[in-house]
Amino acid sequence: MKLSTIRLILAAIILMQAAWGWGQNSTELMELARIKNNVHSKRVSSYDKTGGNGDCLGGIKDGEKINIMDVKGAGIITHIWITIAPPPPTLSRNDIILRIYWDGNPFPSVESPIGPFFGQGWDEAYDFVSAPLAAAPVQGRAMVSYFAMPFSNGARIEIENQSGRNIDAFYFNIDYEEMDKLPPDMGRFCAWYNHKLTDANPEGENEWGTLGPQGKNLDGKNNYVIADVTGKGHYIGVNYYVHSPGPMWYGEGDEMVFIDGEKTPSINGTGTEDYFNMSWCPNTEYSHPFFGFGRVNKDIGWIGRTHLYRFHIADPIYFDKSLKFTIEHGHNNCLTLDLASVAYWYQQTPLSPLPPAPTKADRQPKPFIGPVEIHKWRDAWRKSKGNGPELWGNE
Repeated sequence: MKLSTIRLILAAIILMQAAWGWGQNSTELMELARIKNNVHSKRVSSYDKTGGNGDCLGGIKDGEKINIMDVKGAGIITHIWITIAPPPPTLSRNDIILRIYWDGNPFPSVESPIGPFFGQGWDEAYDFVSAPLAAAPVQGRAMVSYFAMPFSNGARIEIENQSGRNIDAFYFNIDYEEMDKLPPDMGRFCAWYNHKLTDANPEGENEWGTLGPQGKNLDGKNNYVIADVTGKGHYIGVNYYVHSPGPMWYGEGDEMVFIDGEKTPSINGTGTEDYFNMSWCPNTEYSHPFFGFGRVNKDIGWIGRTHLYRFHIADPIYFDKSLKFTIEHGHNNCLTLDLASVAYWYQQTPLSPLPPAPTKADRQPKPFIGPVEIHKWRDAWRKSKGNGPELWGNE
C-alpha cells in the first residue's frame, strides 16, 4: 500500500474520531477490547417461534397494551430496533406509546409516542441520523436506539396502540447484557414526552421588534418545559419538534436551565439555534452525531415543521436534587408555536414517577399553513386598510 494511501486512511480515522467526540486515547474503541466476566449476551425479539417467516407481532388492536420485553434480574439494554406496518401516515407512530419500567417499579421511567422517541416527529417518516438514535431506510421506518439502559431487578417494555386502527405488523429486536449484579453507580435511563400549543403575548407576536419594543424575560415563568426532574442525575439531550404557523423566525427563544431548585437559571442560552449548535436562523438539513436538523420546513419563511436535536454525550448537565430544562417560544415567549419534545436523562435510584403525559387529543398534529391561508390574511389586511388599489403589502 502506498504511503499516501496510508496517510489518507489515517486522516479519515482521525476525522471520524473527532466527529464522534472520541478523545486521543479512543476510549470507546479501547473498551471493546476489554474482556468482561459473568456477562451474557441476550436478545428478546419478535422472531417466529415456529421457525417460519412470520417474524412479527400482528393484529395489535386499537387500545391494546402488550409487553415486548419482560425479563428478570440485572442487565443493560444495549440496542433496540423496531419497525411497524403499515407505515405513516396510514398508521401514525405518534399514537403508539412506548413505556419502559425498571426494577419492578409500577410506573414507567420512559413514556413517549414511539415515533418522537426515535426522532420521528408528528405523523411523519423520514431518515434521521445521530449517535444514540436513528431512523433508517426505507423512509425512516427502521427505528434504532443505542442508549445504554441499565436495570438491577428486571426490565419491562410495553407498547400501547392508541392509533384508532390495528397494527398489522410489529417487528423488534432488543439486545441486552445479562449479568449477576449491576455496578452500584449505574443510573436508570429516563425519557419524557411533552407537547404544548404555546400562547403568544397579549401585545402580539412581537418577534424581532416588528410590532414595537420587546419585553424581557428573567425568570422563565412561561417557558416551554423540556424536562422537569426530581432526584440526582444528568440530562443527556432532546429531540425538539417545532411547528410554526407563521413565517417569522421561531428560534429567538433562549434555553433556561434551573438546577437544584434555583430561582435564576445557572445555564442561560442565547437563542434556540445556538443551543442546537447552529447559527443565524438556519433552514438546512444537517446531521452530526450529537446535534442537527432531522427535518426542516420547505414552506414560506419559517412556516411549517422543523425537527432539531441535541445530545449531551460529551457534556451532560448534572444535577443533585432537581432539573428543570426550559426554553422560550420566541423571545420573551412572544410566539404561538406547536411544540413537542422528548427529553432524555439518567437518574439515580430510587426513581419517581414522570410528569403526566399529554393525551392523544393534546398531541394531535396541527394542519399546515399554506398559500390559501396567507392569501386570506392579506385579504383581511387589505380590508382593514380600506381595500384601496394602491395597497401593496409593506405599508
